[in-house]
Amino acid sequence: MAEGRFITFEGGEGAGKSTQVRLLEQDLRAAGCTVVVTREPGGSFGAEAIRALLVSGEVNRWDPWTEALLHSAARRDHLLRTVWPALEKGAWVLCDRFLDSTMAYQGYGHGLDPRGIEQLVCLVMGSFRPHLTLILDLPVEEGLRRAAGRGGGEDRYERMGLDFHRRLRQGFLEIARLEDRRCVVVDATRPADAVQAEVARLVRLRLGQPS
Repeated sequence: MAEGRFITFEGGEGAGKSTQVRLLEQDLRAAGCTVVVTREPGGSFGAEAIRALLVSGEVNRWDPWTEALLHSAARRDHLLRTVWPALEKGAWVLCDRFLDSTMAYQGYGHGLDPRGIEQLVCLVMGSFRPHLTLILDLPVEEGLRRAAGRGGGEDRYERMGLDFHRRLRQGFLEIARLEDRRCVVVDATRPADAVQAEVARLVRLRLGQPS
């Protein structure tokens, strides 16, 4: 059985992650791959229940460490019930957000000690990491403008202050710099089809021709 691949999409609000996950899914299915699309927080029954606590309600609903712990609990359930079983079956798993969002949002955004977050990551998932992480980057103001047009009640993080979003953008860029063997920054200011072409090129370059 072919080895599965785990690709995560990261970035600030309105960066187009969901769109690019869907487009890559189409490309991979056309190449004959088995594809599982998932998201964080969420992606399993238990994790989706926790998601509802995190992405809606008042901005100050949780203190930063409580947030990090909730995300970690959701991630553990997600890995056990969705990601790891799919990879064992040889699927390509595409995830809208993963561990880097915890470091960016709760670490750089909320100012938690990165060492504490790293300890949580190791506790939840050991040495497991994505095969490739694509960080979609665009100016904060543009991302929030795009996100505002989506509507819906899952806007708790979008309503956090502009300075918060600027810190998390810099966090994602710093993560990409520190982990350049896994992470690649993609210019998300371009039209979706141009970003799609770049994503497809990076997947082929880093992981080989899908088959």
